[in-house]
Amino acid sequence: MAGRSQPVLAGVVTALVGFASSFTVVLAGLRAVGASDAQAASGLLAVCVASGISAVWLGLRHRIPMSVAWSTPGAALLVATGAMPRGWPVAVGAFLVSGALIVAAGLFPALGRAVAAIPRPVAGAMLAGVLLPLCTAPVRALVEVPRLAVPVVLAWLVLHRFARRWAVPGALVVAVAAIALTTPVSGLGGARLLPAVELTAPAWDVSAMVGLALPLFLVTMAAQNVPGMAVLVGYGYRPPFGAALRATGLTTLAAAPAGGHAVNLAAITAALAAGPDAHPDPDRRWIASVTAGIGLALLGLGAGAATALVALAPPVLIEAVAGLALLGALATALASALAEPAAREAAVVTFVVTASGVTLAGVGGAFWGLVAGGVMLLLFRHRSDGPTAPGPAPGPAIASPGSSVASPGPDAPGPALTPRAAGPGPERRGVPGRR
Repeated sequence: MAGRSQPVLAGVVTALVGFASSFTVVLAGLRAVGASDAQAASGLLAVCVASGISAVWLGLRHRIPMSVAWSTPGAALLVATGAMPRGWPVAVGAFLVSGALIVAAGLFPALGRAVAAIPRPVAGAMLAGVLLPLCTAPVRALVEVPRLAVPVVLAWLVLHRFARRWAVPGALVVAVAAIALTTPVSGLGGARLLPAVELTAPAWDVSAMVGLALPLFLVTMAAQNVPGMAVLVGYGYRPPFGAALRATGLTTLAAAPAGGHAVNLAAITAALAAGPDAHPDPDRRWIASVTAGIGLALLGLGAGAATALVALAPPVLIEAVAGLALLGALATALASALAEPAAREAAVVTFVVTASGVTLAGVGGAFWGLVAGGVMLLLFRHRSDGPTAPGPAPGPAIASPGSSVASPGPDAPGPALTPRAAGPGPERRGVPGRR
């Protein structure tokens, strides 16, 4: 009985940790690009259910623990991008285009290889620039709302030291308690606590396609799907990348009209379902990812209550919890950006342009950061400045399976892999290999 319950329990833990660690990032991102509270709740419900459907399908079809989650870096990108020129319907249109691009990457491996070919320093720097505004929120919260923020940060620090996996969920619990103690119960009187789907007809805008849809696709691929595959490979599996992209891309398309921004392979929480803690037998670990998918879909039923609670809190407090969830991801992205001495200047330019939040021709900073970094690399590729002092060797794109994890969100991002390691290549059935 213990052997049967172990992967189920691992799946429940994966779903709980994944949802609690970064649902605030999703809500902050959807509201930033123009969603009302009801539309943001609908979007959170949509990505939960879409992730659950993808995880159940992939697990049952391939018998591999392929965990699926929403794109946390994608949600952070929404925060950095801000309101769309023509409002929320344009954002929904961008979600649809991004989902279509993910499906295309699953149908045409060359597109996936092209994304993986983005230089690691530039991809890491862009991701770091996207994450930076949210990661500074805990500092701002300590200054603006110290009575609420100090207990939250202290809880995160203590749990990060002694029970790292639960640091962000614990901080969230303290934040909820602080909100409950300082907000009249009557504040929930007009809130919609039951989940409801709010469908939005998409609108199309060229600047939104370039400034949101394309960066959302790139961030989701480079910081989620590619590292998520690498986690599975590290545990001895041979997962079908194309099938995973098609499944998550199609569910993204289905979720977009309801406000869902992106569904993808989980990167860090993938280790919770794919590692030996889920089950000693690799052939049984798929039960954990399927259970996690079901659990995440059920947790989505609380999207209305979660959104109502978030609406009562000072915005900076919610952003602070989201920022705490992303600190580990920011550290990983910065390490990847600065790992190669020859590309550090290009990485710094990418980071600065992205983090500036500038909008040019209606296109946000994430796209211009990629452009600026790419131009720097092209201009100085053949520059000869003599011998360069050796720098630290590039580390792996993700934490090794046996190492501890710094920031366990459902899609806590890692930097892009090198092209040779990340290309989708031909699909193979996922038979776990013992190593």
